[in-house]
Amino acid sequence: MAVRAVRGAVQLERDDAGHMAEQVGALLTAVLERNGLTADDLISIWFTATPDLHSDFPAVAARRLGIVDVPLICAQELDIEGAMPRVVRILAHIESDKPRADITHVYLGAAAALRKDIAQ
Repeated sequence: MAVRAVRGAVQLERDDAGHMAEQVGALLTAVLERNGLTADDLISIWFTATPDLHSDFPAVAARRLGIVDVPLICAQELDIEGAMPRVVRILAHIESDKPRADITHVYLGAAAALRKDIAQ
């Protein structure tokens, strides 16, 4: 089994803890489903949020989905002028037999504009 990385992002409509949990939960669910993964396939997840998000930790969404024994960490994105606001990104390390080219990276909603080259 190989270690792979899968990326994803979602832009939030507002900085609200419930909305963040809902949207990040949808992102995590899509990453798992589109890659045929379960929580047991996860090694770790790194979450980042743009500096305009203060309402909660994005990792809370993972815990609410039942991802409770996977190491999670949250960090803040660089504050770059002109960057898309209210974005949560993930970098998940997984165990998978899939070749790297078959990993599906998930960019939901407006966040698809961040990586048109790999957004599904």
